[in-house]
Amino acid sequence: MKMVPIYIITLLTVQLQSQSNLVDIASLSTEFDYEIRYATSDNFIGEVLYDCPKCLLQKDVANALLKANQYFCELGYRIKLYDCYRPLDIQKKMWAKVPRATYVANPYDKGSIHNKGAAVDITLVTLEGCYVEMGTDYDYFGREAHIDYFNFPEDIIANRNLLMDGMKKFGFKTIRSEWWHFSFRKNMSFPTMNEPLPCED
Repeated sequence: MKMVPIYIITLLTVQLQSQSNLVDIASLSTEFDYEIRYATSDNFIGEVLYDCPKCLLQKDVANALLKANQYFCELGYRIKLYDCYRPLDIQKKMWAKVPRATYVANPYDKGSIHNKGAAVDITLVTLEGCYVEMGTDYDYFGREAHIDYFNFPEDIIANRNLLMDGMKKFGFKTIRSEWWHFSFRKNMSFPTMNEPLPCED
C-alpha cells in the first residue's frame, strides 16, 4: 500500500478546515445589496468567472462587516457587495489579463487577501438601494480610482470618506489604488484558498 506523505495530509486538512471557516454573508443578514460582478460578464475580464453570485468570508471578517453595515444603516446607507472570497485560480486568470500589481495582486507571489476570504470590494447605496456616487465605477484601473485622488466635487469626496472612515472603525484597511477594496486587518493567519464557490448549496 502506497503511503501518502504526512505533509500532503496536513495540507488537505488545512484546506478542508479553511473552507469550513467561510460563511455566506447572506445567511447572516438580509441588509446587504449585491452586485457580484465576477458572476457576470460585466467585469474587466469580460467573461463570467464565478458560477454563482455568492459572498463568502472568514467568520471574523463577516462579523466585522455586519457591524460596519449596521453603522452605515444608522446613517441612511447600506453596503453593496461586489466581491468577497475569490479562489486562487480566478486570481490567476485576472493576472493573465492584467499583470500589473497596482491593480491585480500577483497570485504567484502573496496573492490577494480575497483569496483568504478576508477582503471585500464594496460601495454604498441608500437604504432604498439608490446609487451613491464614488467618482468611478468598480474595477476602474486609473488614477481617479485612487483614494488619494481629490480632483472631484465635494460630495464625491465626502462619499468616499464616509465609506473609508466607516470601514476603518470596524477593522478594515484601505489600499491606495482602489476606493472599493477593504482588507480585514487580521488577515495573515488565514490560509490562501482555491476551493470553488459552493454553488450547489
